Amino acid sequence: MIDSYGRNINYLRISVTDLCNLRCRYCMPEEGIEKIQHYEILRLEEIYKLAKIFVSLGVNKIRITGGEPLVRKGIINLIENISDLEGIKDFAITTNGILLKKYARDLKNAGLNRVNISLDTLDKKKYYDITRGGCLKNVLEGIEEARKVGLAPVKLNTVLVGGFNDSEIESFINLTKNEKIDIRFIELMPIGHTKDWSLDRFISSKAILDKFKELKAITKEDVSSPADYYKLPDGKGRIGFISPISCKFCKNCNRVRLTADGKVKNCLLSNDEMDLRPALRNGEDLKKIIVGLIKNKPKEHDLEDGKYIERNMAAIGG
Repeated sequence: MIDSYGRNINYLRISVTDLCNLRCRYCMPEEGIEKIQHYEILRLEEIYKLAKIFVSLGVNKIRITGGEPLVRKGIINLIENISDLEGIKDFAITTNGILLKKYARDLKNAGLNRVNISLDTLDKKKYYDITRGGCLKNVLEGIEEARKVGLAPVKLNTVLVGGFNDSEIESFINLTKNEKIDIRFIELMPIGHTKDWSLDRFISSKAILDKFKELKAITKEDVSSPADYYKLPDGKGRIGFISPISCKFCKNCNRVRLTADGKVKNCLLSNDEMDLRPALRNGEDLKKIIVGLIKNKPKEHDLEDGKYIERNMAAIGG
């Protein structure tokens, strides 16, 4: 699928649930998200049908997200069904890792290729605080199990939060010295209820690169990847920087998002959405609708103009 700016849209991110077993401060309110009716959430069969249509239109890369995707009942069967679709070259999941030790082998056997794990601190007390109750030990065990069963490469997603984990940046970087693991630092985005909270805690990728001058840039394997990668001298792993605020990468964007309630977002950092659920349940021509909405994908986001996102990250899928 080619949008009106000539970009090949071949990457679909599917949020299978807006529920989560954590309450990360930059992602959702302490009381959780507002509950929606059961019928508003796509059934697994509907998610599979939409995934199949997107693949038939040229999508060859799919990522399962949430909320926390591993809390969705039937997730392994869905992954197995999607992995059987002809044409998928890359199939991954983003998880907080709490349940990964339990499900890693099943995920691998179901056809999943790799896993991204959200981890913002290596300190168990700080982890408990930022997640409002999470156990770091569970995540670390999940990471080891993922590596053990071959869900590789393992990528750790670390949201940069000023005054919270800026003192741990070096520790994260040093994880790549002897381990073939990717650490990806992500700029904090003003999304949902945290938009005001996040503005005072923003750290740019450039600030880190200015501090750690020993990091050497490496050639980008995929120009559509949002991350710019670096390595330590003789390091086995990579350090990535995802900079949607300070250095937006919209010109090479190849992705579209499907939320758990059936809405398609052409841009993570835009409030514009199109609800596919009625058309899906009324038997309308979804291929035609999807091709049309891709043509309307915006050129770029407008966060620098103060146009912040109303939905919480957990309801979007990241």
